[in-house]
Amino acid sequence: MPVLVFDLDDTLYPELSYVHSGFRAVAEFLSPLLHQPAETLAASMIAEEAEQGRGQVFDNVLRQHGRWTKTLVATCLREYRQHLPQLALYPDAERCLARFAEWPLYLVTDGHKEVQARKVAALEVARHVRHAYLTNRYGRHRAKPAPHVFELICRREKAMPNQVIYVGDNPRKDFVGIKPLGFRTVRILRGNYAHLADDAAHEAHRRIHSLDELTPEFVAELVG
Repeated sequence: MPVLVFDLDDTLYPELSYVHSGFRAVAEFLSPLLHQPAETLAASMIAEEAEQGRGQVFDNVLRQHGRWTKTLVATCLREYRQHLPQLALYPDAERCLARFAEWPLYLVTDGHKEVQARKVAALEVARHVRHAYLTNRYGRHRAKPAPHVFELICRREKAMPNQVIYVGDNPRKDFVGIKPLGFRTVRILRGNYAHLADDAAHEAHRRIHSLDELTPEFVAELVG
């Protein structure tokens, strides 16, 4: 039986919901320091992110209130990373995981290992997959595009790479390392990379707009 492996951020849930959840946690922390309602601060951070991106959100909000220090920015970042998020799977992800409930399913995700672990817990992914591989637990050099954890999956399932399908959203790193080894790949067109055009080496074998398109027939055709 083919093995299905899923990316996490923007594949199974909208990553922006995690970002906003983190902003709300930081806003609760800053509210008594800045003498502002947490809801007002959170709205300001969300607007700042939408206009300028995530890189300077905490710096800019603290500067607006005359409270910027390097230490306070670091504390905000720690509050953001350590908060317990409120997240929900995309509806089509819920349906897809239920549709393939009897199949061997896995998760492979990059990023800060403690942050990713809290996302996995909030989404209750463990009840759907045989294992959630957080690549940073194996060293940053084994994050995607490195094939290390995919090879672990093959060993665990006693499967050849051409029987393993990875579904991800980021053509910059999700597929280029594993395609030459024979793994099959599917790109879901949503999130920050939905409109990113890339060369054949980085592009997936197939592209979809919804996980509802991922059916047993689709999988059978892809693995041949």
